[in-house]
Amino acid sequence: MNKKLLTSMLVLCASASASAQKTFDVTVTNDYPKAKSNAPVVLRLDKYGFDVKSALVKTDGREIPCQLDDIDQDGRFDELCFITDVAGNVSKKFTVTLYDEGEPRNYQPQVYVEMLLSNKKVKQSNKQDLYISQLTVDNGTNPYWTLHHHGAAFENDMVAYRIYFDHRQTVDIYGKYERRLELKETQFYPDEQQKAARYGDDVLWVGSTLGLGTLRGWDGGKPTMLTDVDKRSQRIISRGPIRTIVEVKDKGWTPQPGDKPIDMTALYTLYAGRRECSVDVKFSKPAAGYLLSTGFINVKNSTEYSDKKGLRGCWGTDWPVSAKDSVGHKRETVGLGICVPEEYIVSEEPANKDNYAYVIKTDTDELHYKITFCSDNETFGYHSDEEWYSFLKEWKEDLAHPLRIADK
Repeated sequence: MNKKLLTSMLVLCASASASAQKTFDVTVTNDYPKAKSNAPVVLRLDKYGFDVKSALVKTDGREIPCQLDDIDQDGRFDELCFITDVAGNVSKKFTVTLYDEGEPRNYQPQVYVEMLLSNKKVKQSNKQDLYISQLTVDNGTNPYWTLHHHGAAFENDMVAYRIYFDHRQTVDIYGKYERRLELKETQFYPDEQQKAARYGDDVLWVGSTLGLGTLRGWDGGKPTMLTDVDKRSQRIISRGPIRTIVEVKDKGWTPQPGDKPIDMTALYTLYAGRRECSVDVKFSKPAAGYLLSTGFINVKNSTEYSDKKGLRGCWGTDWPVSAKDSVGHKRETVGLGICVPEEYIVSEEPANKDNYAYVIKTDTDELHYKITFCSDNETFGYHSDEEWYSFLKEWKEDLAHPLRIADK
């Protein structure tokens, strides 16, 4: 083999083994006059032409935390996300580099999520150790008592949520005193020492109500449970460091007798530094023929706010557990909120003893809304219905003016 041919082959081999990368600018614009805090920026990765393995995001020459997520769990990252503060009527530039090798960078976790099987050999409620990432059960199987805290639980330093893994699929909440991550230590059930150290706790009794933003069927007069389901599952899609994503899937759901079964997949997404949880639902076909419901529990003695255009909230005080379990607990005051796009709303139902409900539907195969809450225990939050409803109005305005994102 002559030297010239050998050199050419070596060059070709080096080119073939060279890593692919792409560096580009992302301009994030806040067209709203008010500043945005911890605003999410999400980029789809399929348009960049290679299998992204790691990423780097910088602004003003400074590296900031970012996150790669495999949303559909096919082994390839689908999205890159990061969060940022942006002043009103300002654009901010970021430099993004994508690589086809390496692993996602490690950053200080700002969120946390867990699923655990109940270990009957461990008596302490905050020392459970059978961690899992997903569970699927057949119709007729109820894993509510099999899973510790009854389903996936997730948090940032402000709020924590959990989703019941049964026919109710209720969204429940955990309120905090201080801004910090706690669920890894308390596992939703703080012991007496942790309570003395001002760790948070369950702050809402939900029973069979809508809890906070639970999605259910509608029979013409009341919400209906997700009872007639072939298989149901919960799965942790993303563990952070800046957002958690929990997937809840109901395969072969028949909302009402006579309905044709439909598959429903809901993603519950919580970002660092944000109170709200995004509920993004995908159906296996256009769902125009199905009536659904959502809303939240009518907390005892609560006041209500509604703008009659999809924003609704309440502020009230009640025991966070059933009467027989109330020893060691105190009455809790909470503010609840939901923001549903008007296009989905069939009716805003008057409050009854259980719920502030909406009847909703979608003409497509998707449905999107957001839920939020606060606890009166918070040193950093809201402490009256007036303050809470003022926040809800500002929150809706903020959501109505998302960041404009351009890359080149």
